[in-house]
Amino acid sequence: MKTAALQIRTPEGIVFSQLLAGPVTRFLAWLIDVLCIGCLLKLLGTILILVRVLNPDLSGALYALGYFIVSIGYGIVSEWFWRGQTIGKKLFRLRVVDAEGLRLQFNQIVTRNLLRFVDSLPAFYFVGGIVCLLSPVCQRLGDLAANTIVIRNPRLTEPDLNQLLAGKYNSLRQYPHLAARLRQRVLPAEAALALQALLRRDQFEPVARVELFAELANHFRATVEFPPEASEGITDEQYLRNVVDVLYRARTDMPIKSSANLQPA
Repeated sequence: MKTAALQIRTPEGIVFSQLLAGPVTRFLAWLIDVLCIGCLLKLLGTILILVRVLNPDLSGALYALGYFIVSIGYGIVSEWFWRGQTIGKKLFRLRVVDAEGLRLQFNQIVTRNLLRFVDSLPAFYFVGGIVCLLSPVCQRLGDLAANTIVIRNPRLTEPDLNQLLAGKYNSLRQYPHLAARLRQRVLPAEAALALQALLRRDQFEPVARVELFAELANHFRATVEFPPEASEGITDEQYLRNVVDVLYRARTDMPIKSSANLQPA
């Protein structure tokens, strides 16, 4: 029976899950992307009208080359700059991620898009659809070769962070430009992982809890480097609380209070 979620186990033995995208939703997102590619090709054809008048053979060769570049390049460029999403995937809240839960690499994006032609044979993604139905985690041939999966990012209700922060001062908010960069770089799946770790912190064994929060805190420190004074004297768990506060709170927060009246969290 096909699983509806990908189970990711941390070295500490904590299991988190990601909702998998089904073949139907992926097919609908692909139809939107086909429409976008068609619009780009129509624009290319319009640009080559003048060339067709002067040299029909050259125009045909340029269009064939452009067709290949647009068809393959659309997925590669959009999935790289939008971190695993195309226009179709954005509309259906889908995202391509590494099957092991690691950061998606450029070579993985290239591989899965180069094999898209094979998956689409003989028409309407017949081969890719059959492989998705047979795969336990709904992978097409391109996903199998690139070790990627496509997940769903359902809309989540914003959590009540007051319970997690307990009114403590968030030293990361002293650097609004870095906080904005953190929101931009962190994937929704990473943010959800950090939030779940905080919500379930009392369920962990003491040693596993320390190791898990150290690993997560180091990950976010490497994602965006804040000045040393932003994290001096705070634990890894509190650093993660500060990160979650930045990621989930509305951007129209209250002005930062003076650190003279509050102790850094």
